[in-house]
Amino acid sequence: MKTRDGRTLDHATLAEMRRLAAERMRAGERPAAVAASFGLQRAWAYRVQAAARGKPLTVLRARKATGRPRTLTSAEERQVFRWVHGKSPWQYGFDFGWWTRTLVQALIADRFAVALSLASIGALLARVGLTVQKPLQRAYQRDPVAIARWQRETYPALVKQARKARADIAFWDASGFRADAVHGTTWSARGKTPVVHRPGQRQSISAASAVSSHGAFWFRTYKGGLNGALFVTLLKQLLRGRKRPLHLMLDRLPARQTKLAADYVATTKGRLTLHFLPGYAPDLNPDELVWSHAKRTGTSRRPLQQGEQLEARVHEQLAAMQKDKPLIRSSFQHPSVSYITDC
Repeated sequence: MKTRDGRTLDHATLAEMRRLAAERMRAGERPAAVAASFGLQRAWAYRVQAAARGKPLTVLRARKATGRPRTLTSAEERQVFRWVHGKSPWQYGFDFGWWTRTLVQALIADRFAVALSLASIGALLARVGLTVQKPLQRAYQRDPVAIARWQRETYPALVKQARKARADIAFWDASGFRADAVHGTTWSARGKTPVVHRPGQRQSISAASAVSSHGAFWFRTYKGGLNGALFVTLLKQLLRGRKRPLHLMLDRLPARQTKLAADYVATTKGRLTLHFLPGYAPDLNPDELVWSHAKRTGTSRRPLQQGEQLEARVHEQLAAMQKDKPLIRSSFQHPSVSYITDC
């Protein structure tokens, strides 16, 4: 008679079969007959009989395999998490700024005198909740105290001031576009780097914009870099036709802090007020997220065709974004700009 493979049965079924087989053999039934009735080899019945000899039948219950014991204790694994989470390898004497399995392996060997394989390090990091991620880049000149003060004190005070004066609040930023810039990823066969065809002629254009939490989006394109005179020209265009005073938040770039710009703001007699964000903190500006969207969905997705001009394409894209108020408002929902509460 053909026997079946017990490995195809679940643990609960096998445990019940072992219990019934042991009871029948204790009652005097032969192991071979018991095994045949279950469709298994008689060696299985003899193993069950030997395991239950002189013991209660509970020893035949299914038990979870313990596996190989872990080298580090639970407390030591939690300590590894604290070493890595939010910390830099530099703080532990390494000359590399990003965590790798090799660095964690070396740190564990140094602190715990335990040698683990790289595979074990990877399993350990996953077990404590650490995953491989692309880090956000932050300038080391950032001042956390100034950033916290801006979020908790300065900006809320500006909101109260703007409401009292019935003024609007907007965030200003500028960016550049290139026809040969490629953003994002695509699919390709393993080991075969994909080729994206782009225009051979390098075209570039710059743009400045101002966004509000209500979905307003003003923009202008221009060629070349931004200087004090051009910045003033753009500010004049921004104020044209505006009925309410404007509080403008912007980064501390040199062209925006010239005497020429300060003199022009003074001539507006309160119609325009500039407020500068803390240094090296572009993540506080929601307009950065708008530009990020524009670059991810513009020429990087559909390269310029022969004879097509970059300036016209960028202007068309920004004009479409200007009409999409929900898109602009969504840039104010990112966690980095959650401090903006004038919505």
